[in-house]
Amino acid sequence: MTETDRAVDDAERARAQGGDGGGGGRRFGLPAVRGRAGRLAHRLPDELGVLVVLALLVAAIGIPYPDFLDSDNLLTTAHNSVYISLMACGMVFALAMREVDLSVGGSYAMCLVVGALLVREGVPPWLAVPVVLLTGTALGVFNALVTTLLALPSFIVTLGTLMLFRGVGLALADGKQITDLPLDDSFFTFAGGDAGGVPFALWVLLAVTAVLTVVLARTRFGARVRAIGSNPDAATFSGIPVVRTRVQALALSGLTTACASTLALAYYGAGDPTLGQGYELQAIAACIIGGTPLAGGRGSVVGAVAGALILSVVASGLVFFEVPINWTSFATGAVILVAVAADSALRRRGRRGR
Repeated sequence: MTETDRAVDDAERARAQGGDGGGGGRRFGLPAVRGRAGRLAHRLPDELGVLVVLALLVAAIGIPYPDFLDSDNLLTTAHNSVYISLMACGMVFALAMREVDLSVGGSYAMCLVVGALLVREGVPPWLAVPVVLLTGTALGVFNALVTTLLALPSFIVTLGTLMLFRGVGLALADGKQITDLPLDDSFFTFAGGDAGGVPFALWVLLAVTAVLTVVLARTRFGARVRAIGSNPDAATFSGIPVVRTRVQALALSGLTTACASTLALAYYGAGDPTLGQGYELQAIAACIIGGTPLAGGRGSVVGAVAGALILSVVASGLVFFEVPINWTSFATGAVILVAVAADSALRRRGRRGR
């Protein structure tokens, strides 16, 4: 067993302790039943609560408005969540180790502008993709290095780089939308279109979600992220490379943000430096709704995607309910609070049954 695995085991053991009194009360009667119920709850996926909330929300809108359940509308709603979902997938790793990346909105706009400029200057769109992905990764590494070298909280650093990256994007684009791109290129027709009747961006999101779920739960890197988030001091004492893991986590956040920018460029066919405003808060909200706490130690990529879907469903549902646009932010915030409260209640109920 590696030092990383020991640290994770210690952290999870500490979380599991407390309230069971050494197990003596589970031998007879009701406590034994509770123990079995707890084991059953433990087998249920952590994302169950947010998935139930998502299903109930869809049903609550679809029953009075059946058109909402139309396949085309559901695909459009899911597609609208792709960009936030991809940012949230990377954000999970940062939050799970008690870091936060507020710069993703600015990174998204800057990467979008970089990609559009490269294509407009004659670079084949498919060749511009790796450049955009490397740019986003480099921005994430920059955040991590500044955080480490200046010994500042990532919250403060990325708050500054949020404005820095967005300002660079606006300067590169001269404050204007970048158009005149070769929209007949296969990059725009394929990556910006449908594949098998489903938007290509959704296939990418599914692949990213599957890969990062395995990375977080089954790899040494994921174990380090969870160990650092559970107990940073113990992780350092165990020899886990905290700085390197921080760089990797924030680089991953930048990479998934750049992936979102690439898909946005293919779909919109232009580079708008004003896009992405407020995306950072929505990505964090999606993670928290999906069960990734700010306290760190655990995270759920699937839950983060479900959280982003909830935000998209709310936005779409408000249109069907003809809610005035001035109340949109209020309704979205209220649903976020309800979703988080419901998921938290389900988790507490599951813990009490153990």
